[in-house]
Amino acid sequence: MVKLLCSSNPYKLNITQLSKKIGITRDKLYLYIHYLSLGSIFLPIHQITKGDSIFSKPSKLYLSNPNLYFAYCKDAKRGTIRESFFVNTLSDIHEIHYSKIGDFLVDEKYLFEIGGKSKSFKQIKDMPNSFVVADDIEVGFGAKIPLWLFGFLY
Repeated sequence: MVKLLCSSNPYKLNITQLSKKIGITRDKLYLYIHYLSLGSIFLPIHQITKGDSIFSKPSKLYLSNPNLYFAYCKDAKRGTIRESFFVNTLSDIHEIHYSKIGDFLVDEKYLFEIGGKSKSFKQIKDMPNSFVVADDIEVGFGAKIPLWLFGFLY
């Protein structure tokens, strides 16, 4: 399960497909995700919903520390590592949710889109409190923030 997760692009999680690939039931997969999250291996990201349950489907699932991608995978995707780094640095002090418009909604107020240096505001244009977090840039400008700066929050 860890290998499948770490070698994939950041995507909206499909529990049925993942449970079939691993060869276990959906309910058992939810339990595995829950226990691996408690053990700080996985970091699930949910949409804003009412209620909280072990059997609520996370929208995105990351390894809890971006360094684990290099330990477990030969072919870790750069976009996944970027998003994992961002989520990892903010998750202890902020509430992070999946967003249909951008990548993440932080504290139900700030919208972030994560990408490389050429990432544009196309997906989040005209959205209040929206920011692009870009890798491979040294200095930010406007609402474009270098990804490395979030490392200071850790």
